[in-house]
Amino acid sequence: MARSKETFGKKELEKKKLKKRKEKEARKEERKANGGSLSFEDMLVYVDENGQLVSTPPDPTKKTEIDAESIVLGARNSNAGHVEDPIRKGTVTFFNTSKGYGFIKDADTGESIFVHINGLVDQVNENDKVNFETERGPKGMNAVNVTLIKK
Repeated sequence: MARSKETFGKKELEKKKLKKRKEKEARKEERKANGGSLSFEDMLVYVDENGQLVSTPPDPTKKTEIDAESIVLGARNSNAGHVEDPIRKGTVTFFNTSKGYGFIKDADTGESIFVHINGLVDQVNENDKVNFETERGPKGMNAVNVTLIKK
């Protein structure tokens, strides 16, 4: 004798689908019985001065004018008028000519900045005073256009 092709799981799944279909049909009939669809005015929602959703329109006496020019989008630039000088001063603390790299200590911030031989304009040695610019490299700031300060 052959087994039935319908398993318990399939039967349960069919029962759930049928139940959902009947519930959906019941909700549809209930909506029809209660007057059909809502009017456009019934669907509108307003926001009051406190940001709460309400069903009544706002009071026109509480309306305030806002100047569109005073609205700031994004972060305000705090030093918009101040332009930093790109040329910095420092002292060569270490430079290995055979390997072609070294470090410059910035005179203002005291930070140590990497310098490669390709970023040099003049030949430098340790303890030389230099002018330089910085650019972002893959591992941090690099000194470029490094020139000796004439004494």
